[in-house]
Amino acid sequence: MTLQTEFSFALPRGYVDGEGNLHREGVMRLATANDEIAPMKDPRVQSNPGYLAVILLSRVVTRLGELRQVNPRVMEEMFAADFAYLEDMYRRINENGHNRMQVVCPGCQQRFEAEVPGSGEA
Repeated sequence: MTLQTEFSFALPRGYVDGEGNLHREGVMRLATANDEIAPMKDPRVQSNPGYLAVILLSRVVTRLGELRQVNPRVMEEMFAADFAYLEDMYRRINENGHNRMQVVCPGCQQRFEAEVPGSGEA
């Protein structure tokens, strides 16, 4: 059995770069201990602990559309819905080791796990 360490995603809205290009499809990798520890030394995190998520996501999102680099500035400029989507995905893959979530059928109330679509579509 092979450990999956990278997970594809598509942002609900997408990141619009300075030239007006839309970037939706990307890849997030599992975090390492260093990914969670190193940002604690960053002055932006020390002065505002809420900034930790910005730094952390910029480290684990390895690809976003055609961008050459995903850095904290990209995360800062994302739409709030896309940032929240990435935070949620980060929690799922790093806590559970997969991108599935518990869902309930609205018709029969049966509970089951469903893979969150990598394409951002329902």
